[in-house]
Amino acid sequence: MWTELSATISSLAVVFFMFEKYLNYFPYTIRGYAERNFRKVVNFVNPYVAISFHEFTSERLKRSDAFFAIQNYLSTSSTENAKRLKADVVKESQSVVLSMEDYEEVTDVFNGVRVWWASGKIPPQSKSISWFPGSEEKRYYKLTFHKRYREIITKSYVEHVLKKGKEIAVKNRQRMLYTNNPSKDWHGWKPTKWGNIVFEHPSTFDTLAMDTAKKEEIKKDLIKFSKGKDYYAKIGKAWKRGYLLYGPPGTGKSSMIAAMANLLDYDVYDLELTTIKDNSELRKLLIETKGKSIIVIEDIDCSLDLTGQRKKRKEKDDDEADKEKDPISKKKKEAEEESGSKVTLSGLLNVIDGIWSACGGERIIIFTTNYVDKLDPALIRRGRMDKHIVMSYCCFEAFKVLAKNYLDIESHELFGKIEELFVESKMSPADVADSLMPKSDEQDEETCLKRLVEALEASKEEARKKSEEEAMLKTKDGVVTEG
Repeated sequence: MWTELSATISSLAVVFFMFEKYLNYFPYTIRGYAERNFRKVVNFVNPYVAISFHEFTSERLKRSDAFFAIQNYLSTSSTENAKRLKADVVKESQSVVLSMEDYEEVTDVFNGVRVWWASGKIPPQSKSISWFPGSEEKRYYKLTFHKRYREIITKSYVEHVLKKGKEIAVKNRQRMLYTNNPSKDWHGWKPTKWGNIVFEHPSTFDTLAMDTAKKEEIKKDLIKFSKGKDYYAKIGKAWKRGYLLYGPPGTGKSSMIAAMANLLDYDVYDLELTTIKDNSELRKLLIETKGKSIIVIEDIDCSLDLTGQRKKRKEKDDDEADKEKDPISKKKKEAEEESGSKVTLSGLLNVIDGIWSACGGERIIIFTTNYVDKLDPALIRRGRMDKHIVMSYCCFEAFKVLAKNYLDIESHELFGKIEELFVESKMSPADVADSLMPKSDEQDEETCLKRLVEALEASKEEARKKSEEEAMLKTKDGVVTEG
């Protein structure tokens, strides 16, 4: 049997060689007719179908997203099965990507159907130097499968490969911290609206100084959101969620944002409103953001006057400017007003909750403030800021987390006294952490805990004096009123 099969294959190879060799001697019309019929014969005998995915699309300079999705998908199979691999560092990836070497082949199984993936390349037609990537050698992946499985491969398997490949790319990407550039930097040779650096903040929910039950509640809420793509589409809402973090300074609002980003593997966009000229620029910045990201406006009460008072202040400034007779001072004031931000409350509301908020999906918007009472109620109502999180003073539960982080201890004889002092004093987690941090190699956990006890007692005494002063003022006001 093997002898007969070998003879048949050899005969077909000779026929094919002769056909290719002498075909060029025939006229074009006869040659085209012969090629078409020869391909029909080959396809009739060959039961397999092949699909090619090229690195470059029909657009000359654009690389195919499908090609790189397939490359990511096959990275696992090729690492396990291929004998020849090549390593490459993909842009915005935090690890080396292993892929098949050229002309290597691996197999894959989908719902019981076996398919074959092969890599190849097409050499450039000319050896001249070109600045266009499309003129380089063109790589491709070829997917081969039996024709009886055409429907399941074209309708299900290819979609499965592209989806998994994109998920792998997102998982392996290098997460970034972005900040918006002034609009004057948006034009030029290399324009960019967002500057970025690698996001490497170490904060996690395990290191946050907060009540354990409260942390678990926030984590469950975040995870539920990240898995809610179909749910948000079902209820007809943009796939976004707003969080308002408010509380005194030093209570861990920035650390909470970093912990959220690390939990969900999201990028972070730090939006500085004071550098944005108007609502139009704000929308352009929003369009440039990607999914799987957190958009942060820190200290929003200090960023801009979004409480409706700006108009009154501007009218007052205009009246004063009209009264000024000095043209130099008048021009200076006009220049200052022109360079200031004109972002309005309605513009910001449209970005976070209007039609523009649906541009892109899977995004979290976070506002932070030390004084929540200063914010316009329309800005933080439910539906815009879906979850309000109070970042309060340090409690004993939060202290135990800090003691574990900074001193690597879970109990001590001073814990009882410290618990009593926390009931009667107010101290931010940042101040507690500063007291617990050893300042030299000679300082042990007991030294740090005693320093914290002293700080808590001082805070308690300060709170007592303040309370007495307030009581005296109230008594004095009451006497004056009666008089």
